[in-house]
Amino acid sequence: MVQTTKPRELVFTVNGMDFAAQEWGEAHHLPVLALHGWLDNSSSFYALAPRLHNLHIVALDMAGHGQSSHRPGQMAYTPWDDINDVLAVADYLGWERFALLGHSRGAIIGTLAAGAFPERFIALGLVEGLLPEPAKPQDAPKQLAAAITGLRAQQQKTPSVYPDLTIAIKARERGMFPLSNAAASALTLRGVVPKADGYSWSTDPRLLAPSVIKLSAEQLGSFVNAVSAPVKLLLAEDGLPKLYANYLHEVKQFPHIDFEVLSGGHHLHMEQQVDQVAEKLNLFFSSFVKQWQTKQ
Repeated sequence: MVQTTKPRELVFTVNGMDFAAQEWGEAHHLPVLALHGWLDNSSSFYALAPRLHNLHIVALDMAGHGQSSHRPGQMAYTPWDDINDVLAVADYLGWERFALLGHSRGAIIGTLAAGAFPERFIALGLVEGLLPEPAKPQDAPKQLAAAITGLRAQQQKTPSVYPDLTIAIKARERGMFPLSNAAASALTLRGVVPKADGYSWSTDPRLLAPSVIKLSAEQLGSFVNAVSAPVKLLLAEDGLPKLYANYLHEVKQFPHIDFEVLSGGHHLHMEQQVDQVAEKLNLFFSSFVKQWQTKQ
């Protein structure tokens, strides 16, 4: 069953920044923090969240995305700062322990957070994301140089301006991972700011700069191995397993990660596969919902 209630808008200040979010469900339901992917926003969950049962979902516009603040000054965007934000948001909401729903970069941040702070997480429902690409330790100096150069270059660029929303939506449809018009519309409407001559993306361009630091495969593996919460990972046939030839092999290195490969692309949770994704996640979260209800 799909809930017809529109999400409630939230705005709160943590870590010196204003964060916007969309909320589904009721306060007595299992608390779930939802994290979207790179260059997306909380509307990433517009189709999925109403199909999930007995969950109190707070879908965050992460720093630099959607309607949330950009990081101040010259700061780069790192998963480590995002993890700090995730914990600060959970504290603000009064959630000592909570479940996580993550897509792509949001799923990666959730995994890293649950590895570092396993006592805070009840369960992880992940879609098309587990870990970032690893790097060789000897490449760290080049990586840092590329990041700083990229940050400086992005700040010199003039933002693209689209004369109307229809053109902006079409541009979003043709992104790195193609989207349907409905999915692109949802992300675009929350991801633009009006200008005198049209619309520009609200996303901080510094997000386009390379990562400051990338961890080695061994370091990343230590985070996954430290996750004590149950994990359900849903992958797409035309998503990450297709983009990265060894992706499934890498996932299989962690036997405690329960994963399935479904039909569809990287944003399958926003597309025609959303009912199947919801069915899998409802089944996964159901036992934690029951445990939560008995404690209330």
